[in-house]
Amino acid sequence: MSSTRNPGRVAGLWYLLLSLCAPLRLMYIPNKLLVSGNAGATVSNIAAHVWLFRAGILADLIGAVILIFLVLAFYRLFKGVDQNLAVQVILFGGVMPATIYFFNVVNDLGALTVVRGADFLSVFDKPQQDALAMLFLRLHSLTNTGAETLWGMWLFPLGLLVYRSRFLPRLLGVWLIINGFAYLVISFTGVLAPQYQGTVFNYSFPITFGEVAFMLWLVIKGAKPQSQQAAA
Repeated sequence: MSSTRNPGRVAGLWYLLLSLCAPLRLMYIPNKLLVSGNAGATVSNIAAHVWLFRAGILADLIGAVILIFLVLAFYRLFKGVDQNLAVQVILFGGVMPATIYFFNVVNDLGALTVVRGADFLSVFDKPQQDALAMLFLRLHSLTNTGAETLWGMWLFPLGLLVYRSRFLPRLLGVWLIINGFAYLVISFTGVLAPQYQGTVFNYSFPITFGEVAFMLWLVIKGAKPQSQQAAA
């Protein structure tokens, strides 16, 4: 079954592309370059791997664009199920997170400017410059904490659409909704009790595979609205 005749598979492929871009800046670069509580070591790592850090910035930009195409593909797939919920998916899952990702790139570019030692920063000594770079990186992380609220919110209308669609397994819809609650808990913990956010994330991690299961189903099996199935 071709992707052009299977809107679910089109959405799944966009989802797969997003899952390939997102981990670079979200997981790999923090583990590879950022040293918690040590601004000097972090700046030295970024200076030694500038192109890797730039690749992370590019991945965020590409991911934001892919996200827009993804939610538009979901709108095409689910607009016949509930148009209002499909619009919510576009807003909570596409427009708002993509805007945050574009804004967050500014934090990384600010950190990179400090690391590369712009002339106008010569009024600061080296430890102060390192601290300033660490501030930009910290703002990037805090922005992601806020974005996790949207990562959770968009899964509620998406899960309801899957559950009501009748052309996708209802279990996936339920799992997506539970996945959404997990992201909200992680986000709120990061705001209210950040010292426990890592622990909450570790316990919630298995739940977040709801999105992975949904993506794989779309890529492998695909999905077509019932009106298209009837026409076929």
